[in-house]
Amino acid sequence: MFARAAVLTCVLAAAAAPAHAELPGPVRAMLESAMQSGDPKAVEAVVKAAKETQPQDSAEIDAMKQKYDDTHKLVVAEKAQNERERLLAAGPLELWKGEGEIGAFRTTGNTRNVGISAGLKLERQSVYWRHKLQLQADYQESDGSVTREQYSGAYSPRYTLNDSFYVYGLAQYEQDRFQGYSSRYSLSPGFGYRIFEGDELSLSVEGGPALRYTNFVDQPSRQTVSGLGLLDFSWRPLSMIRVTQQASAYVETINTSFSSTTSIEAGMMEGLKARFSYRYEHETAPPDASRQTDTLSRFTLVYGF
Repeated sequence: MFARAAVLTCVLAAAAAPAHAELPGPVRAMLESAMQSGDPKAVEAVVKAAKETQPQDSAEIDAMKQKYDDTHKLVVAEKAQNERERLLAAGPLELWKGEGEIGAFRTTGNTRNVGISAGLKLERQSVYWRHKLQLQADYQESDGSVTREQYSGAYSPRYTLNDSFYVYGLAQYEQDRFQGYSSRYSLSPGFGYRIFEGDELSLSVEGGPALRYTNFVDQPSRQTVSGLGLLDFSWRPLSMIRVTQQASAYVETINTSFSSTTSIEAGMMEGLKARFSYRYEHETAPPDASRQTDTLSRFTLVYGF
């Protein structure tokens, strides 16, 4: 009788005692606050700290984390779908973004002067298509005489095939009498490949055939077929700093053209940034009396809209 009573007493005591203590209120509140913020990195940090301080509650913490992960995936997927539908439904005059710049430049090579530089860039990004229009003008006068007059414009549509590959087209116009041509037109279709694609680091390369028609200042006009290679690089080491590199090469049997523009941008305030750029241009067989290499250093203020 005594042994049976002792066993019954132990069973009743075990039933009355809680199987496991609940997660403390402050810890639960901290986890819920991090999860409500929607920041995955913050959630990971808080979950790690909670497990270190409350190892006996790891199962409950994991359950809360799993529920958050499932909900977060649904929210992200819904936002992505809504954004996709918005882009597909947008009209041809919607979704455009751009930036205008104005400033000064210094040249070496065929001319050595300081002058005014202005530019405009417009871009429209949709689900499959990207359209880019870029205009640039550099002008300088010395004692009433024009010492530099360079204008350029380019339009490039791009169609995405998958996450890495795309097809592109390029129509370009250039005018620079000091390099020996009054106008030069270029047309090129081709393929592109995204090596990296992100806000902090991106790198893409493009290539294809090109048709060029050049009106020289002192020589007969010439039409040539060439191969075109393009490189576009962007790196953001800090939130307010961005470094870019754009390069192109038109490879011909008579004359090959290389150009490279390196830029450093620094944010000043919302919508406004300062940009320093260095452009290098080289022609392997330029017109008579023109140098092979030109450089152009610009310091401009850029406003995004």
